[in-house]
Amino acid sequence: MEKPIIGVVPLVDIARESYWMLPGYMRGVEAAGGLPLMLPLTEIEGDIARFADEMDGFLFTGGQDVSPSVYGEERRLCCGEICPERDAMEAALLKAALERNKPALGICRGLQFINAALGGTLYQDLGEQHGSTLAHHQMPPYNKPAHKVTIARDTPLFELLGVKELPVNSLHHQGIKGLAPALSVMARAEDGLIEAVYMKSRAFLWAVQWHPEYAFETDRPGAKIFSAFVSACM
Repeated sequence: MEKPIIGVVPLVDIARESYWMLPGYMRGVEAAGGLPLMLPLTEIEGDIARFADEMDGFLFTGGQDVSPSVYGEERRLCCGEICPERDAMEAALLKAALERNKPALGICRGLQFINAALGGTLYQDLGEQHGSTLAHHQMPPYNKPAHKVTIARDTPLFELLGVKELPVNSLHHQGIKGLAPALSVMARAEDGLIEAVYMKSRAFLWAVQWHPEYAFETDRPGAKIFSAFVSACM
């Protein structure tokens, strides 16, 4: 069987006017049996349609904050750097993938963007707006757990991992405030913050707030998440 081709949304360095990629995203897909390809940053409708037609799945990566305009809010001072070009591309790509029922996995910003694009809202800064003292933005090394999440039993993530609690790493300052109507919760942090979601109406649309790309080589649950995603793309 040929390896499924996974389109990986590029990371963007605005100051250097460059695209880049953390190797863990690519290696996580490769280790699970997929062939990852970093996409160009484009809003061209025909190009987005071709990606959606010809690729087997899509990985929505981490990166800049999602622009509050995506979820209908004014930008606050606590909001970090945004990348409107990414927001526009990912909106078109997510729409095209959903229309074709192509599998997608969101990680960190990926979870936040998917939720916002589907009608949910975000905390622009957890420290200012959520008030949790939980370590959501850990210091290196990033492959070590920072806190635990509780996994809901009637979800695909529980079916995959078979555990109620999972230690996870954490590197974010934003998070889901209002859940998009089309999404369901798979896991929450100890402070109640939503940490994993899925869409029941699609074959595979999962997103997690933590970072399996940093930990999949030593963290079996992280490797299983990549494997579940790539298997859904076959």
